[in-house]
Amino acid sequence: MNKIILFELNEVPFRIFDHYRSVRPESWIARNYARFKRYETFSENIGHLSPWNTWPTVHRGVSNEKHYISDFNQDMSAVDAEYPPIWQMLAANRIKTGVFGSLHSYPMPSAMENYEFYVPDVFAAGSECFPASVEVFQDVNLRLSRESARNVDRNIPVSHIFRLLGNAGNLGFRPSTMIDVGGQLIQEKAKPWKTTRRRTYQSVIAFDVFFKLLTTRQPDLVTFFTNHVASSMHRYWAALFPQDYENQKYDSEWLGTYGGEILFAMEKTDKMLSRLAAFVNKHPEYKLLMTSSMGQNAVECEPIETQLYVDDKAVFMSNLGVTDGDFEALPSMLPQFNFSIAEGRNIEIEAKLASLMVNGEPVIFRQLEGKGFSVDLGHQNLKTTEITLNGVSIPIEKSGLRNVVIEDKSSSTAYHIPEGHLFVYHPSFTAQTAARTQLLTADIAPILLKNFGLATPEYMSRGSIDWI
Repeated sequence: MNKIILFELNEVPFRIFDHYRSVRPESWIARNYARFKRYETFSENIGHLSPWNTWPTVHRGVSNEKHYISDFNQDMSAVDAEYPPIWQMLAANRIKTGVFGSLHSYPMPSAMENYEFYVPDVFAAGSECFPASVEVFQDVNLRLSRESARNVDRNIPVSHIFRLLGNAGNLGFRPSTMIDVGGQLIQEKAKPWKTTRRRTYQSVIAFDVFFKLLTTRQPDLVTFFTNHVASSMHRYWAALFPQDYENQKYDSEWLGTYGGEILFAMEKTDKMLSRLAAFVNKHPEYKLLMTSSMGQNAVECEPIETQLYVDDKAVFMSNLGVTDGDFEALPSMLPQFNFSIAEGRNIEIEAKLASLMVNGEPVIFRQLEGKGFSVDLGHQNLKTTEITLNGVSIPIEKSGLRNVVIEDKSSSTAYHIPEGHLFVYHPSFTAQTAARTQLLTADIAPILLKNFGLATPEYMSRGSIDWI
């Protein structure tokens, strides 16, 4: 049996690793790449691919045709019972487990005796963690995620930062990280566009907390999820690879400004992996697995000047006939607006949402398993904004909606594809063959179970490739 570090590097395809190695030959990734066991993962999920449905396939060993997970904040109790995630299966078999940020890891398990630590994902509805000492970090982590989903919030939550600094030693913040973050804040003064890098630094800070938990508690399996490279790829693929587009509409200034952002995110990844490799070298009972649940590639796009969002939740809901005390805004990723409502009002609110129009087109929405709704907005570059509800016109200033100026003008310049990566590192590995073996993402969980000596459930595949 090997102990496993599962580094969940969201949506990064081979293309990015290949480019990064070519321009950063001195990096840890470039120097060790030939020794990785390398697999091109393929998501067999049907329909629209998103991290909300592809990571459950990795964690549960079944595609979305069985697990039916499509969004965060779903009630997971039934699917957890039928197709539990890998950490739940290991903990149930007394295998010490640590979870940090993996998607759909909220709410906390009811029994914690076989978890060395448990830090839910950034879309958690609350900041509960195990151990409780991490909650001061998670509270800030959740706040930053919710306030910087599209444009990065330039405000610094001073009181929260002082609480973090007061717990810096216990949480594991390194002096070099604090100096790096301080340098970032100074650079933002001279070049405000660099506030976009706060998304990456959020992962850098989170990694320090994770690494302290890993090194002090040393579970048999640990997970760490990060979205910082995926976020940069979505926004700035066109700046790094402008040749990928038939109709490249970004100007030279934008390309020059943001052309290095994906590489910057990968440099921070490289440092994380280097630290993990040093830990594995010292503790060879571990193997380091780096994986995505899918990848990204270029999609045709154009600069976004504005997008339509819910700006005032109370006003938006009052137009639907819901008072402030009768709904709760749920965590969401812009341009979505998610909310729960008082029991018994679903049919009424569904009818009103069905009548909501923007410039004569119905707004797309869906019900969230009987507890509320998810509303999709994000209309781009609107010249006029005519909003109607039940056929009655509502001025935009009284609608709760606003056309928000997008500071970096970035569209989704890259989007999801089934192909991703899985690499395995151990100091005992020698140079591997150049061939890329394809691995279905649903095969990852059964191979992990086999590593820990556990039987594969009948609903999973057999995990035919032995890459541990």
